[in-house]
Amino acid sequence: MLKPVDTRCGGTVSRRVFLERTLALTGAACAGSLAAENKAGDATAGTSPFIIDTHTHFYDPSRPQGVPWPPREETRLYRTVLPRDYQTLPKSALVAGTVVVEASPWVEDNQWILDLAKDHSFIVGLVGQLPVGTPECAGLLKRFADQSLFRGLRLRPAPQRASWRSPELLADLKRLADHDLSLDLVGGMEILELAALLAREIPPLRIVIDHLAGVRVDGRAPSDSWRQGLQSLVPLPNVYLKVSGLVEGTGRREQTAPTDPAFYRPTLDAIWDMFGADRLVYGSNWPVSELFAPLAVVQGIALDYFQAKGSTVVAKVFAGNARRVYRWVQR
Repeated sequence: MLKPVDTRCGGTVSRRVFLERTLALTGAACAGSLAAENKAGDATAGTSPFIIDTHTHFYDPSRPQGVPWPPREETRLYRTVLPRDYQTLPKSALVAGTVVVEASPWVEDNQWILDLAKDHSFIVGLVGQLPVGTPECAGLLKRFADQSLFRGLRLRPAPQRASWRSPELLADLKRLADHDLSLDLVGGMEILELAALLAREIPPLRIVIDHLAGVRVDGRAPSDSWRQGLQSLVPLPNVYLKVSGLVEGTGRREQTAPTDPAFYRPTLDAIWDMFGADRLVYGSNWPVSELFAPLAVVQGIALDYFQAKGSTVVAKVFAGNARRVYRWVQR
């Protein structure tokens, strides 16, 4: 039986009801604490909404040129996916904005998202993809950095180990820091070592580990090797961890990932113990996460855990830290 939980912002409800109503219950009630968090650490105090989802993908396979991702055979993903599709999903109405993470390697698809944002103020930032470490990257970076919604780059896939210290790669990433932009890394355990190297080489660069570095989520404590890899990043204050990839980490597709928040608690406890309130950033990884669980479940799992830490923590993990990392644009 699901036990009651204290919402902290007022009242006690069952876990099932919490998952069903979590955004409605906590969004308005915790708004004051978010404003207080912003006032303490941001010149635009009180302007942040309750939730900024820092990991979504939008694309349109019906374009004449098609899309390089997702693959056509991934039938549940290979469809037109736009901001309104996310916004109309159950329990997502109180998400006030999203940072899109570009999954396409095509340079002009960065512009496609930026053009899409002109008609969708729901998009508050873009983490793009550019050919880092190539002669053309510097010019492309300047071109996109001049657009306010362009907030960073993601390396996907991560570069081969042999090139980690290449002058070309490091020069482009230093330019990224000079533009006050962030770097997302996606992959497995190897990206933890890469993040440590880059964080030391380029201290001003804000680095985000996506999807918990591919952690396996099975209801038990994560592996020692994964914990040790993350622990190596704890002394590096410019490295952040994205609270995403939880349902994906179960490997249970067809929306069969467990819905009980307790199943995910050992993994969440591990990242909380290491990174705390100031270096965790919420992201849904929608629509990929939809292969494993509905968006309401993805959001509810994270909210169920962090609301127990108090309203100030909720304000940080779901919006405040995203502002520090991505410098997302209030629209």
